Amino acid sequence: MSKKILRNKILFYRKNNYKAASLKYSLLKDILKKFNLLKKKNIGGYFPINYEIDSLKILTQLEKSGHKISFPITRKGNKMDFFEWSSNEPLLIGKFGIPEPCSKKKIYPDILLVPLVAFNKNKFRLGYGGGYYDRYIQKMKKIKKILTIGMAFSFQEVKKLPINKHDKKLDFIFTENYIK
Repeated sequence: MSKKILRNKILFYRKNNYKAASLKYSLLKDILKKFNLLKKKNIGGYFPINYEIDSLKILTQLEKSGHKISFPITRKGNKMDFFEWSSNEPLLIGKFGIPEPCSKKKIYPDILLVPLVAFNKNKFRLGYGGGYYDRYIQKMKKIKKILTIGMAFSFQEVKKLPINKHDKKLDFIFTENYIK
């Protein structure tokens, strides 16, 4: 099955089976503790769209515990960078209709929460097809060590996922039911 067909199939399924699954901050805290990351870190998050897992509650908790939060701003050439954001600051609507921070303070995340359409047991992800996160992860791994955590519903896991040389494996997949 092609990436496009799989993407459309999962997006349709997610829209029709979306539930306000409550991700437990304690589960993410366990990951941070495991890697000794409870000290203040830069967290790259995302604003949930299109029935994605809602990460805002977790990001707010992380911010309250002293972490710096950032959201992506997309640029030409399917590139993006992360800029500081606080839960008490407004967001602007970006070129794809996705809220983006007003701040121009660029942040290099230590931990990157990654939205996805589908994933497999080997922690590869299928995104929306622009390659933004794969490019960003590749760029960041040349600059510093970064922990990547995919955010999805457990039903987004698939047995077969077309993978190419540009696709980046994530460190963890975080769902409402389990962590891989």
